Parts: sequence; structure tokens; C-alpha cells
Amino acid sequence: MASGYLRVMTLLTDEKILVTGPASQVGFPVLEALAPRNEVVGLARFSRPEDRERVEAAGARCVAVDLADGDLSVVPDDFTVVLHFAVVKSGDFAYDLAANGEGAGRLMAHCRRARAFFHCSTGGVYAHRGPEAPAREGDPLGDNHRAMLPTYSISKIAAETLARFSARQWDLPTTIARLSVPYGSNGGWPWIHLQMMRAGQPIPLHPERPNIFNPIHEDDIVDQIPRLLEIASVPATVVNWGGEPASIEEWCAYMGELTGLEPKFSETEQTVGPLPLSLAFLNERVGRAQVSWRDGIRRLVEATAPELLGS
Repeated sequence: MASGYLRVMTLLTDEKILVTGPASQVGFPVLEALAPRNEVVGLARFSRPEDRERVEAAGARCVAVDLADGDLSVVPDDFTVVLHFAVVKSGDFAYDLAANGEGAGRLMAHCRRARAFFHCSTGGVYAHRGPEAPAREGDPLGDNHRAMLPTYSISKIAAETLARFSARQWDLPTTIARLSVPYGSNGGWPWIHLQMMRAGQPIPLHPERPNIFNPIHEDDIVDQIPRLLEIASVPATVVNWGGEPASIEEWCAYMGELTGLEPKFSETEQTVGPLPLSLAFLNERVGRAQVSWRDGIRRLVEATAPELLGS
């Protein structure tokens, strides 16, 4: 376990914590860090047995429920903290709205005795803006990810709406964090780009260059959870969540330097456009991410493809 986990997660001890999406790229490192010091339950459909095995091996108990229509009576209702990372991207609007939108509301109603509820949203809820205008928390929302994920942005906006309503309805302190690009030894978008580089496949790139985002390493995700819980409020606190800005072009070029692989790009509008976030509120209330994107990308390659280094 990374030293950052040991340093920070001591702030969360002896809690009873529900983690949804516990085997996911974002949720699993958080669960893995929390489980040694807290009573942790992982909630998911667990359609893949290996996901259940992984979560249980980390020290958490598993409860299988589909948030779209599952019976929540099998889930305890006495959690002190809920970390809601679960997301569905099936492409079916009816199901994704039920699982992501209604599911958030049902979960908050069931867990309304918690001292804090954390809802992981996405920067993809913002309307398209281009590379020169970082989105602030009060900026217009829109169907940002339609080209790649037709239901994603709309169902995540629906989930935020249910989270806002439920925070007020149940007087449940809530944080809604609009996550940019998560990555680390557990995968992420840069990892997908690395696999495409390895296979000689062109990486889709929006013509509005540079394709800037705010990648955040899994160590910083884990590191910032305690403060994100501390700023939970009624009405819900909404905060952009990410690290220093970097473009797809930059991180692919750097992976090329590390591995000797040459990134190839294919310019198309049928992909997610640049989406830089303003992090002023995050940096003031939570703190700055500590892992630079170059250090994080190097660590990603070391963890997932060490055989490529020095080639």
C-alpha cells in the first residue's frame, strides 16, 4: 500500500463505511485503503465473481444489489459514511437513469442516518466549452459525453439532482465531486491510451486542441476523501475534483518518451472534447493534488507495463 494511504487514511478510523462501485477503477483503491481501519461494506451487482473475491480479499464485506431496482433491505442502514462511486454506462437510457439517478436517491434515503454522503460525479456534466475556458462549479451543464457515452452525462446530471434533493429531504450532509480523469496503477484513460500505443492504434483526438483535462492520481483521490467528507453540507457542496491540467497530447508524448512507443492520433469530433476544470474551490477547501501528472504517468507505466521502460 502506498505511503500516502497510510498517512491520510488514519483520519478515517473506526467508521462504518459503505462503498458502492467497490471493484471499480476509482472505488477500489479507496476501499483498499479504508478496510484495514474501518468496517467497510462494498455494494455492487457483483456479476463477476472475481470482483467479489478482490473486494473480500481487501478486507471488506460484499452485498450484492442492483441500484436500479434491487432490494435495499439487505443493506445495513447504520453507516456513518457513504462513498458512492457506482456508475452504469450501458447505453440504455431507462436502465442508466434508474441505476445512476434513481439509485442515488434510493441509496441516500436508505442511508440517511449517515454523518456524511459522498457522491462521485463527473466533469462530464458540463456543457462543452473548449480548451480555453476552465469550467467552474456554477457553469452551465450539458450532454458533454454524447459522442462516446450516449447516456453518461445526462444520467450523471440526473444523479446529481437526486443527490441535491436527498441532501435537503433527509438533512444528510452531502458532497458532490465532479471528477476529471482518474488514473493510476488501477488503470484509467491514460492506461487505455498506453494500450493503444502498444497496439499501434490511433488515439482519437478532438480537433479543438489542446485536449486539456485535470488528471488525478489514485493516491490523491484516496488522500482527499477525508476532506471531501468534511465539507459535506446541506444544501449539498458541489466541487470540481482533479489535479494539475495536462492534455492527452502531453501525457501520450510523455508515455512515448518513457517507452519508445510513438503515439498516433486520429482527429475526430466523435470523441470527448477538451474539458479543463477550475480547481480554485477544491484547492481552497480541500487542498491541491500532490502527485504531478508526469510522476503519476511514470508510476502508471511502472505498475502496469514495466517491461516497456527503457525499451
